[in-house]
Amino acid sequence: MIVPAFFRLIRWPNLVFIALTQVLFEFCIYRKVYPSGGMMEGETKQFIFLVIASVVIAAAGYIINDYFDLNIDQVNKPDKVIVNVHINRRWVIFWHMFLSLLGLFFTVSALPIAQHWHLVLANFGSIILLWFYSTNLKKQLLIGNVLISLLTAWVIFIIFFSKYPLQINTILAVDHNEVRFFRFAVLYASFAFIISLIREVIKDMEDMDGDRRYGCKTMPIVWGLNASKVFVAVWIVVLVATIVVVQFYVLPFGWWHSALYCMLFVVAPLVWIFRKLFRAQSPEDFHQLSSVVKLVMLTGILSMVFFMFYL
Repeated sequence: MIVPAFFRLIRWPNLVFIALTQVLFEFCIYRKVYPSGGMMEGETKQFIFLVIASVVIAAAGYIINDYFDLNIDQVNKPDKVIVNVHINRRWVIFWHMFLSLLGLFFTVSALPIAQHWHLVLANFGSIILLWFYSTNLKKQLLIGNVLISLLTAWVIFIIFFSKYPLQINTILAVDHNEVRFFRFAVLYASFAFIISLIREVIKDMEDMDGDRRYGCKTMPIVWGLNASKVFVAVWIVVLVATIVVVQFYVLPFGWWHSALYCMLFVVAPLVWIFRKLFRAQSPEDFHQLSSVVKLVMLTGILSMVFFMFYL
């Protein structure tokens, strides 16, 4: 029972999703923009270590979140509580500390501090922020939602910055391939940020009962359910409009298959979410919406596969 419980504690499907995102960004975009001739020595090892670092830091974040959310989870999802039911609280803290240090170790091993000190500092900062998110920030209006969305976007940006540390101004002025790679990074990181923000607010709607009981000031509690729905709806409209504009931009290049995929498996589900959002009332309704948003996150990231054929 302990091993399955541990994997549920660290949200293993989410960790697979993080690794998949970075693998697709590396192999379907970066290595298509730069064929084998542009690869640097040790780049594959660096990438593998960065993926491991991202996964274990995220796992540590999930663990500490459940540790501090024990009382709330006993109200919102009593059948899914792991802490103190399957795994002792002391062991939960141990695994959080161990995985956090392991993530920092792999970050330093992947990125020499002399050249990438800011990335090592950023991952260390992610560990600290995940702790404060779990203890306080997630209970505050919008701050926790934005933080998690930024860390989701960081999953992509850390791969980009590992190639070009602190050289954005130079990138925008020089090589055409570097400009393209930067645009792809911004495109997918922006998608990750917005779709994560949408899901975080919907999850807050789902968890209102437990959050209210323990003094949380999440958006649905402070602004009300209707205002929170409008907030989510606006971001859905922004995301759908952006994706549609991008599809019209790529159609002249003959990217028909990718455009059709995005309309069917990214835009259409988002429109469905938009339509269902204002009718949703119960935690079960919001859980269904959250699950579909997560599916859209997956289909959106999987669209990187098309760059294997078009770049």
